[in-house]
Amino acid sequence: MPDPGPSPVRSSLPAAAAAFGTYGHGRGVEAVGCVRPEQLAVPAPAEPPAPAGVSHPALERLLRGPSGLGTVGLRLARHEEPPPVAPEPAGPAAGRPIPGLYYHPVPEPDPVRVEEVSRRIKEWADEVDLYPPEWEDQFDGFSVGRYMVACHPDAPSTDHLMLATRLMVAENVVDDCYCEDHGGSPVGLGGRLLLAHTALDPLHTTSEYQPAWTESLRSDAPRRAYRSAMEHLLQGASPSQADRFRHDMARLHMGYLAEAAWAETEYVPQVWEYLAMRQFNNFRPCPTITDTVGGYELPADLHAQPAMQRVIALAGNATTIVNDLYSYTKELASPGRHLNLPVVIAEREGVSVKEAYLKAVEVHNDLMHAFEAAAADLAATCPAPNVARFLRGVAAWVDGNHYWHMTNTYRYSLPDFW
Repeated sequence: MPDPGPSPVRSSLPAAAAAFGTYGHGRGVEAVGCVRPEQLAVPAPAEPPAPAGVSHPALERLLRGPSGLGTVGLRLARHEEPPPVAPEPAGPAAGRPIPGLYYHPVPEPDPVRVEEVSRRIKEWADEVDLYPPEWEDQFDGFSVGRYMVACHPDAPSTDHLMLATRLMVAENVVDDCYCEDHGGSPVGLGGRLLLAHTALDPLHTTSEYQPAWTESLRSDAPRRAYRSAMEHLLQGASPSQADRFRHDMARLHMGYLAEAAWAETEYVPQVWEYLAMRQFNNFRPCPTITDTVGGYELPADLHAQPAMQRVIALAGNATTIVNDLYSYTKELASPGRHLNLPVVIAEREGVSVKEAYLKAVEVHNDLMHAFEAAAADLAATCPAPNVARFLRGVAAWVDGNHYWHMTNTYRYSLPDFW
């Protein structure tokens, strides 16, 4: 398979920078210069996504950024094109990308911010009694501070970064303790997830039973983490942003349940079924709050547009396949059978494990090209500053997510397929 390596475009961030036209000041998509909602559903792009190493025509046009009076501060500085192969980062961020994977290199995250976020998240973990002492090395090895700083380069403060960081840790605690490595099981998962979800989406019940529910939120680490992280999110999010996040967390929990059901019945899904599950059991709740972490709000009517939902879904799908690929050897070494895209392709399409892995890389690349094309189309169709900024934030999350997986050698190593 050809090795596309990093794109000649430094980052997919500029793909969202549209040439802003005149827009109104009222509410609704028409008021910000966008077409009507029914016109925003994005069909298959008229021109196919560019192969790795070739810029999509819309991206090149949009790289120039906004124009006109008062738009200078909205531009993204264009960096020089990187060399064909990105140098491996030195020090604690050492790691190498998967050969053939389409990705965008990112600058090393600000070490001062990384250190501060890492310090604060450790304090928060102690505050909510998140894990026993014997798990501390795993918590530190997760490198969540470097992860979140890389994914949210436009966060105006450490406080904003901590909104995302607490939620990321809380989501992983639920996954580990309810589903995976630290006592997780598919048996009875639905009941555990539902009760944990009430820490995000509060129970409204009678005065007789309210105290029992309130007490239950302190009963285990996942619920304590969800409750505390959500309380902090509510301090920085509007009601609409908070409800958007709850909705995407319900999607995530639905994906957990599908995977658990297959585990209980020992069913290996068809490839398309697995990809459908991964559209729910994925990173979507993380990029969907990019505006909250950035200190602004994309209005609900714009966030809900089918074209924007397509962009967010493709971003979540691509970043989740990145996880499948980088965690492949880790999961093979773990007890039991773990479903991931290479495993499912090998089983269902009757190919070798190497062929299946390389095909999974191609699936990821196709999703990335579809994501970039959809973002460019939306940015051109709906040239509102907050839409462009949100798209840049989602693209930054996609790039930062890859960076973290590539560089987290504590958790991940690549198979010997090349």
